[in-house]
Amino acid sequence: MIPPLPFDPDMMAGPVAVILAVVLATFVSEDLTCVSVGLLAAAGRVDLLTGLAGCFVGIVLGDFGVWLLGRAAGRRVLGWRWGRRVLPERRLAELSGLLCRQGGRAAIVSRFLPGTRVPLFLAAGVLGTCWWRFLGWAVVAAAVWTPALVLAVALLGDVLVGPLLEVSHAGWMVLPVVATSLYLALRVAPKLTTPAGRAGTSARLARLWRWEFWPAWVFYLPIGPWYAWLAVRHRGLTVWTAANPGLPAGGVVGESKADILARLPAEWTVPTLLVPCGEAGRRAQTALATVGERGWAYPLVLKPDAGQRGAGVKLCRDAADVDKYLSANPDPVIAQPYHPGPFEAGVFYYRLPGEPEGHIFSVTDKVFPVLVGDGRSTLEELVWRHPRYRMQAGTFLARHAADRDRVLPDGERWPLALAGNHCQGTLFRDGGRLVTPALERRIDAIARTFDGFHFGRFDVRYADEAEFRAGRGFAVVELNGATSESTNLYDPSWPLWRAYRTLFRQWAILFRIGRANRDRGHPAVTVRELLGLIRAHYRGRTVAALSD
Repeated sequence: MIPPLPFDPDMMAGPVAVILAVVLATFVSEDLTCVSVGLLAAAGRVDLLTGLAGCFVGIVLGDFGVWLLGRAAGRRVLGWRWGRRVLPERRLAELSGLLCRQGGRAAIVSRFLPGTRVPLFLAAGVLGTCWWRFLGWAVVAAAVWTPALVLAVALLGDVLVGPLLEVSHAGWMVLPVVATSLYLALRVAPKLTTPAGRAGTSARLARLWRWEFWPAWVFYLPIGPWYAWLAVRHRGLTVWTAANPGLPAGGVVGESKADILARLPAEWTVPTLLVPCGEAGRRAQTALATVGERGWAYPLVLKPDAGQRGAGVKLCRDAADVDKYLSANPDPVIAQPYHPGPFEAGVFYYRLPGEPEGHIFSVTDKVFPVLVGDGRSTLEELVWRHPRYRMQAGTFLARHAADRDRVLPDGERWPLALAGNHCQGTLFRDGGRLVTPALERRIDAIARTFDGFHFGRFDVRYADEAEFRAGRGFAVVELNGATSESTNLYDPSWPLWRAYRTLFRQWAILFRIGRANRDRGHPAVTVRELLGLIRAHYRGRTVAALSD
């Protein structure tokens, strides 16, 4: 028997208010709302028909809202970060044919397959499916799904709650536990019916302990108290922004990569062309003409002049790729001839003001992901089967959408990424073995040519490890300032405490350099100025999903 609740929604608010509350709850989570209404109905605290009405209306309105968003935004939605994730170009093309052939059946079936409904309904809006036809599909689908779920939970309420009550004796508090468990089961169970679904579920669970894949805001939470202590110790929340007087705000965000590279010795950098804003066609024409004059051969690397964490890096193999990229990215872009490497490293450097020599804090050895064919499996199957690559399967499969069904011959090597960024799929390992006195002297000499640079990371490409260790044969691809990371901390072989020790030490050095420069007369930006810079950068950024 489900225990009584300490409240009665029907008695407290009335049926109209209950329906409105249920409708609003469906906008947060439809399945969780339906499960909760079923349990409340079983407990006698919500009238079953009232709860069903609220769920039905909320679901129909939510579905229609998704269609309306696609209809109003059109293909622009594909340029939004959320839109690219939910409805990539390849998925839109697939759904276009499905909607034409059997749209009604697809709308109903999507109700029972988590993760398919929003892409389908959004695609229906983008493709201009007539509103009354779509609304009819949504009504039929909701009419099938909603009573089935709510009634099933209401009828099985005692069976689901009883065993937990016997064990816990927690009274009505078991209801949220049961509701959450049923919701998770509804979301996960269908995905376990396919190999890709099982691999994806396994990858999501693995993220709980594979901290290199944690969201940045989660990973950086322990830095908060350390940051506060450093701010008190060095008397300033933003004193660290004075660490690099030669960069805007020390190189926090939005600094021009082209300007930075222009201030380094040309013999140690990859040649760079800045492509400013302008009319798309003329912009591409001018850029291609300049590339031809300089004698650069394809492929070319294009990326935002003020990018972050590898967003928007694209390997362009011909003029058509360049034109497409510049059309999709209206902000300033830099073009570089592709350095074949095949090796890439992140060299983290610092120099305390007044000291005669700088130091290499760390070197990150970047390992690019490569699939090896077996003659039987498709590219997509190989990605999902790989214990590491499945962790970023969405990135890889979106990048290689045109080849995901290709069967790789036995022994064929297929590179999944060419940009040395962790978020783009590259493995980071500690490269301490690469650090030598000769390399440290060379990096220090290059850094000193940049007036006002004391702290940051050189991303370099090189062909021979022995040459690199000797301080020769490498080229700087880009240089990042105060907010760059010592990326060796993402080495999956490291324990978590070692990663945090590295990160804490990095921030301690940054604050120390910033305070020393402030004491020498270099001002730090204010908190208000810093927040304004960050807000302006992310508000104005329009990076398309064209990353390699």
